[in-house]
Amino acid sequence: MKTTAAGRFALSMIVLTMAASDALAEVRVNRMFGDHMVLQQTIPVPIWGTAAAAEKVTVTFRDQKQETTADKDGKWIVRLQPLAVGEPGTLTVSGTNSVTFQDVLVGEVWVGSGQSNMAGGTGGYARRDEALAAMVGAAPYPQLRLYRGGWKEADAAAVNGFSALLFSFGQPLQEELDVPVGLIVGAVGGTPSGRWLSPEMFAADPGVRALLKEKGIRASHEERLKQYGEALAAWEAAVKTATQAGKQPPRKPRGPVKLGDLYAAHIEPVVPYAIRGVLWDQGESGTAVPEVDQFTMMGALIRGWRNVWGQGDFPFLYVQKPSGGGCAWDEENPVTRMADAFSKQPAAPNKDADGQYRALHIKIMQHPNTAMATASDLGSGVHPINKSGYGRRACRVALGLVYGRKVEIYGPLYESHTAQGGKIRIRFGHVGQGLAIKHADKLQGFEIAGEDGIFHWAEAEIDGDTVVAGSAEVSKPVHVRYAWSRNHTWANLFNQAGLPALTFSTR
Repeated sequence: MKTTAAGRFALSMIVLTMAASDALAEVRVNRMFGDHMVLQQTIPVPIWGTAAAAEKVTVTFRDQKQETTADKDGKWIVRLQPLAVGEPGTLTVSGTNSVTFQDVLVGEVWVGSGQSNMAGGTGGYARRDEALAAMVGAAPYPQLRLYRGGWKEADAAAVNGFSALLFSFGQPLQEELDVPVGLIVGAVGGTPSGRWLSPEMFAADPGVRALLKEKGIRASHEERLKQYGEALAAWEAAVKTATQAGKQPPRKPRGPVKLGDLYAAHIEPVVPYAIRGVLWDQGESGTAVPEVDQFTMMGALIRGWRNVWGQGDFPFLYVQKPSGGGCAWDEENPVTRMADAFSKQPAAPNKDADGQYRALHIKIMQHPNTAMATASDLGSGVHPINKSGYGRRACRVALGLVYGRKVEIYGPLYESHTAQGGKIRIRFGHVGQGLAIKHADKLQGFEIAGEDGIFHWAEAEIDGDTVVAGSAEVSKPVHVRYAWSRNHTWANLFNQAGLPALTFSTR
């Protein structure tokens, strides 16, 4: 019987449909899993993927065998029981077919995210950072694995194409802990924090809702998009009119931030891969949501990420902004060798707005299990070249906060103050082995104010674990602040661990 063109087409469609069905029936594992990967130790480890609906899927690793059945949409997930560090192993996922991953390690897994200072590659920064170049030159690192679209062993080629900051964090961490470390990076230059959490996270966050209510803002994100569309239509009409009249067209109106697009592209695909924590480097681009400050937005992001990961309040570390701006305890130390030079205290006190951005960024550490890698003594610039120092400082914070090592993670941190006659006594946390002055015989950087709120430079001195500050121009001091500026190379209070005191204001 002769087959018509229509019959041939129908037959080919049947064959294609059968082939597609066979492909869908294959057990597939999410792209997060691959040869050379690191699985997180001591907590349950999710493994997930797709298969035919109702297909039985078995995952085996070492002495564990976990089974599940794909749901009606073909999705499946199993959780390995907490793992311990050991020899490299083989992980197998099987159903109608089998998928095998070789050289699988168990250790510590960290995610790095943010903007350009996290995204910037090791190869470029190593040309100006001798310590980083030496770290690259010592590759390969068999116990360090890198993920950026796929898992790779940390040989020189992989390291050069990876995040300079995250590598500079992970390599000393692996060396100190002596366990395998896996690093996962998802970062994009020039991006605001508002694009790194989903619209649902933003809308549901109690901190965001409270702030918007306080400001009397009720318009939803959808309403703002509608308003922007109306403004855009009006702009297009105005451009047409201006062009016809030979006049300069008006500027295009700025639209609302694309909430969540970068989260969807770079973070959502990682969830719920088991991790120890996150290292974040972003802040120069703010939030891109005019009504919401960086402290509030980061609170929503941290809570949102923790919620979808389902691991509780995992550690969230972030790098201080702005970068640099202060002097260092030891300018010969490899970590702080690029710090700004110490300078004389300015004649005029600071303006009220001078330290607000820095203080707001420090405040982010108030969110639970969140810590800041102090950067004021590591070197300045929009893109500081001292990525090895920044990474090692973040590693120090992780060792102290997460891994229980007896290392100080902060310099003196304001706790309280009391007025005593014509002076103010300031108490600090993170004093460690004691407070210290550096680069001068006298303390610099303290200002005090009375009830009028007008600040004057103070004469300050260390008294045990406190600082006492006073000024002839303030008879009844009420407020005190320290290092109240984006650049404060003249502020010289440290602890004996060599870490700088953090900016603060009581007003």
